[in-house]
Amino acid sequence: MTHAVRLIAPILVSCPLLLTTSCSVRTPVPDDGFVMIFDGKTLNGWRVGGGGTAKDWSVGKNGVLVGKCKSQSSYLVFADNALRDFELKLSYRLLTKANTGVEIRGRVDPTGKRPFESYHADIGHIGIGKNVLGAWDFHFSTRREHPNPRGSSLVIDAEENPHLTDLPDALTVDDIYSRAQWNHVRIVARGNHCQFFINNKLSSEFIDKAASGRLESGFVALQLHDEGIHVEFKDLRLKRL
Repeated sequence: MTHAVRLIAPILVSCPLLLTTSCSVRTPVPDDGFVMIFDGKTLNGWRVGGGGTAKDWSVGKNGVLVGKCKSQSSYLVFADNALRDFELKLSYRLLTKANTGVEIRGRVDPTGKRPFESYHADIGHIGIGKNVLGAWDFHFSTRREHPNPRGSSLVIDAEENPHLTDLPDALTVDDIYSRAQWNHVRIVARGNHCQFFINNKLSSEFIDKAASGRLESGFVALQLHDEGIHVEFKDLRLKRL
């Protein structure tokens, strides 16, 4: 998806050192090694970027993170800009028909053609189809973008040739809860292998063996694509591997 280039909005949070790991929002969860990266009360440790504004993001009732896009697109970027291998868990629900997703290993696009480059896990509405919901999307300006739809396993070889196969027992639309119900996401990024689960079923995965241009580390961000959409998130937890 192509966006007009806009400057990143000012940081709207109070964490003084965004590149450190000492912000108070990272409350340990003792049993499984995860830390909470959204405290349910503030947006501390996050910043708005990619053309969005502070009006796009807020904290709602019961500690829910609310995204209501008032611009063409908006991103809420987590403080750590150098995440490499990790596991991310979150829950989300769509209150409107929405195109939304999670950026991983993101960075500012060096060409200026788009706000960010990243590997992108799509969690948009069912009506968009398998190329969005449950798919990996490659937000690249400096290399090829390869389809990795729901239900597929993709291997990108050293010469950037894609090899796509079907996943056994993969996620289907019947495994996605309808609008206003919570769905549960797990993303695992380990080396050049990234997996995307929804409601405990593997939806899509890829192994990026490209000789150059791989994203080795970067930030995590939540994306709102299109004006007028309403998405909510909760239980955002991160474990570094």
